[in-house]
Amino acid sequence: MGAVLYCLDNELKKVPSMTGAREREHILVVDDDRLVLEMLAEGLRNAGYHVSEAGDCASALAAVALDKPDLALLDVRLPDMPGVNLAERLAADHDVPFMFLSAYDDAETIQHATRVGALGYLVKPLYAPQLVPSIEAALARAAQIRALKTTGDQLSHALESGRETNMAVGILMERLGVDRIAAFEALRVSARSQRRRVHEVSADVVTALETLNKLNVNRD
Repeated sequence: MGAVLYCLDNELKKVPSMTGAREREHILVVDDDRLVLEMLAEGLRNAGYHVSEAGDCASALAAVALDKPDLALLDVRLPDMPGVNLAERLAADHDVPFMFLSAYDDAETIQHATRVGALGYLVKPLYAPQLVPSIEAALARAAQIRALKTTGDQLSHALESGRETNMAVGILMERLGVDRIAAFEALRVSARSQRRRVHEVSADVVTALETLNKLNVNRD
């Protein structure tokens, strides 16, 4: 272990300092080995990152609650909870992307890390010249995932809005005995008079019909 720490310390000192440059992303480092934790944090700060430290899962969760990081570097084996379980909580509760740090490179551990969504798996000892590019790659991938999720949410909203508008048009065509153009125009005029969006008024029409159908069922 002493040789590993000496090697890690020497390599971290090789990270070019970015003093005076803009502060970069916030990295949370979680490792129960205090010496490794301090050396990693120091090296990443020298590289220009804003760094938070935690020696166990409870401290990590408390730190994230106070200041959400852009990326978490997690030791696989932690004293109060497996690192994989911590990763799942960070992702589910706080939407924090993560990478794993470990002295173990067995296939089962790596596959488990991959299944829970790790953006990287780094095997100790860690060398700073390799660590920073891995972090940058993980941050870039996390940004891509966020963009895809946002696009997916927007697409789902657009499809749902279109579905409700089509349903409302059909309801008005049947109830008012008008054609499709006239039904949509009625929605548009109503939305404009209320200073609302067409899909919002359409949702009201669909909800009103559903409520009416429920009342008729209960009456029967």
